[in-house]
Amino acid sequence: MTASLNKHDQPILLEVNNLKTWFPIRRGLLQRTVGHVKAVDDVSFHVRRGETLGLVGESGCGKTTVGRTLLRLIPNSGGSVRFDGVDVFGAGALQLRGLRRQMQIIFQDPGGSLNPRMRVGNIIGEPLEVHGITSGDETRVRVEELLVKCGLWKQAADRYPHEFSGGQRQRIGIARALSLNPRLIVCDEPTSALDVSIQSQILNLLADLQQEMGLSYLFISHDMAVIHHICDRIAVMYNGKIVEAGSRDEIIGNPQHEYTRALLSAVPEADPRGKKQRVKPENARM
Repeated sequence: MTASLNKHDQPILLEVNNLKTWFPIRRGLLQRTVGHVKAVDDVSFHVRRGETLGLVGESGCGKTTVGRTLLRLIPNSGGSVRFDGVDVFGAGALQLRGLRRQMQIIFQDPGGSLNPRMRVGNIIGEPLEVHGITSGDETRVRVEELLVKCGLWKQAADRYPHEFSGGQRQRIGIARALSLNPRLIVCDEPTSALDVSIQSQILNLLADLQQEMGLSYLFISHDMAVIHHICDRIAVMYNGKIVEAGSRDEIIGNPQHEYTRALLSAVPEADPRGKKQRVKPENARM
């Protein structure tokens, strides 16, 4: 896919319709279900090929649960997810194995998502060997290529995760996500645990990889400034629902929902003398 193609004209790669993820509330000696926490409640959106959709909202709004549910890391309570026309929730074991190669995730915590007992080469190479793509020396060559592509060095494959900084560990996580040559990557707040200066490096790396490999991203974040920097379209989540969606310029330039205005008002001003009227999120209504 070339950068010159209009992303808005590309076919839909991921389609989510009326997605629900409810967690039971159990009480009493027999642990009867007395209610549900509706973490995700009737959420619908789509992601086109080569596009970045930003899913933004405060902590606890359900955005991470959306990403993990559509990857079948968490069971859904309703709705449907189709990836390139394939029913994700209806896929059997063999079909799901194929989908795993096409849809990957970058986790929020770059330290906690890497096995501290495994060398970096084994962490990145394990998916390749599990899926039967490479083995032996061929795996090592592929791992080294991925490390260099993500801004590290070949010899990093022989070291352990604790020997790297937070930003370097996130680069390792990105290399692991790329190992199976996926088409869609769920980026679950990949920069929130990093210093501001490192955040921009990771965002630029993700943008470069997208242009080079034609990747699609579902980019999950609570930071409107980050979302504005990398996303083509934005969907705003509040209390398990999407309350507003549109192009980046529409949402940033002319927000319609009170909660979206609250998120934008929380973005710091570059000019310390600037005065911004803060909007309180508790004033927002569904």
